Amino acid sequence: MEKPNTFTPHRCFLGQRLCLSDKDYVPGCGTYERKGYIYSTLAGTVKIVKQDKSSIIEVHSISDQSIVPAPGEIVTAKVTIVGQRFCKCVIKCIGETVLTRPYRGILRKEDVRATEKDRVEMIKCFRPGDIILARVLPMKEVHSYQLSTAENELGVVIAHSEEGVSMVPISWTEMQCPKTFVKEPRKVAKVVPETILVE
Repeated sequence: MEKPNTFTPHRCFLGQRLCLSDKDYVPGCGTYERKGYIYSTLAGTVKIVKQDKSSIIEVHSISDQSIVPAPGEIVTAKVTIVGQRFCKCVIKCIGETVLTRPYRGILRKEDVRATEKDRVEMIKCFRPGDIILARVLPMKEVHSYQLSTAENELGVVIAHSEEGVSMVPISWTEMQCPKTFVKEPRKVAKVVPETILVE
């Protein structure tokens, strides 16, 4: 495998192995490290940012979308499909930055809670349309980002009742419609931010 300084910036595809990851070359935006190699998280152009003791390998998309979800980051996502073993999401924000293009995410049953994982029922944690806070896990699939809500601060932050009213969290596991007082089960985030950057 060639070192980055032996080739000029070129185009790459999603999930492509770019080079070795070591003290000289570290992953930057648009890339991630796995088993000693740096991979691309999107299709785009490879760029090398030289620093004092190392070089950062970055990938910028052709559409100039420079920010992409990276392992360890907190994202805001909208739940689209809820199944028995996982739910599918659309990632809308990274931190407080609204993305110019959405990314697909998947939240598996075993990554919903830190404890009692075998007792998790997805339909009692999330519903389509819910807005959640989740942490990005290391990539295992090239077509979607794996997410986790297995922390107190992560989970559902906005949910609407059947009446279309924003529900209020009343416990770690329930939210309530202030209009009908009907309670619905959710994996509730500990803190509901004052402003969520998703319409």
